[in-house]
Amino acid sequence: MKFKAFLTETGVNLLEKRFIPSLEKTSKTCHLYFTKTHTLFLHNLLNGDGIQSIAQFNNQILFDDYRISSQNDDRIAFVIDLSLLLRALRSSVAICSDYSAAVPNRLQIKLVKKLSQNSSIAAPFLTFETRGFKSAVVQDIPISKPLSRAQVVELQNALDMAQDIPQTLIQVPDLNQLLNLVDRMKHVGDAVDVSISKYGDLSVQVSTTLISLGAEFRKLLVIGEQANAPAEDQNLSAQTRSSRSISRGDAQSVQVSVKHFAKSLQCHLAKPDCAFYGIAPQGSCLTVIFQFFIPGTRQTDKSISYHCRLPVLDPGAG
Repeated sequence: MKFKAFLTETGVNLLEKRFIPSLEKTSKTCHLYFTKTHTLFLHNLLNGDGIQSIAQFNNQILFDDYRISSQNDDRIAFVIDLSLLLRALRSSVAICSDYSAAVPNRLQIKLVKKLSQNSSIAAPFLTFETRGFKSAVVQDIPISKPLSRAQVVELQNALDMAQDIPQTLIQVPDLNQLLNLVDRMKHVGDAVDVSISKYGDLSVQVSTTLISLGAEFRKLLVIGEQANAPAEDQNLSAQTRSSRSISRGDAQSVQVSVKHFAKSLQCHLAKPDCAFYGIAPQGSCLTVIFQFFIPGTRQTDKSISYHCRLPVLDPGAG
């Protein structure tokens, strides 16, 4: 099992300044998954507990001289601590900045096995190696034992299942506005009701016996299945409109954890250009999809994808 590559400048910027700080808000550890064509950061795909997040990159955008080989069809996966990864990356970047720009390929990343302190058994590490004219700085990040062939197959199957896109997606206009709302919701209750209609309406509300707090966003951009809102519903209350649209089959509503909902919004640290919300068929989960544009354009950057899946609370558990 071998892996090594050189991080590109774009790759360093994406990981250090945007994606790892965002992913770290979801959970401190994740699966780092390398294939021939892609690098993925995966949260909670092998256990159904908690929010799932999937960040995927084409290898060309992150690496130069990418080399991988394993008996798992050239696929390698392991668990890594994101805080340690971010610390090592930032330290390596700082060291790189001290060297002349004339030094090529200064930041190498590779898998190694080394004897750790007080152990006679070699342990796996993800290593950053920064080379200068006369010296090299090596930083070792401890990782889990790489997944077996059966475990990699299980991870890939879970990844394939997590790629389903809801039939209706609506674009959220302002993630910061939602963040401010959810910060207030944390003081009201633990569960939030999210309703999404084919008319482009998004309703977010947390309620207790004493207080309700929420917001409604109307006539948002809809992708996928959509419908025209009945004229007779226009002057009704948000709650009544939502109930009528659900009964007509033009909307879905789910209840998710306020904590999970807040974590999904922390993905704004990755600086997406757009965010879309949707509810999976049968209300199995709430999905958040982030879209990135090619810099200077309004064209989707297909080399990057990022989305979250929030588990739905058992209505009887509320």
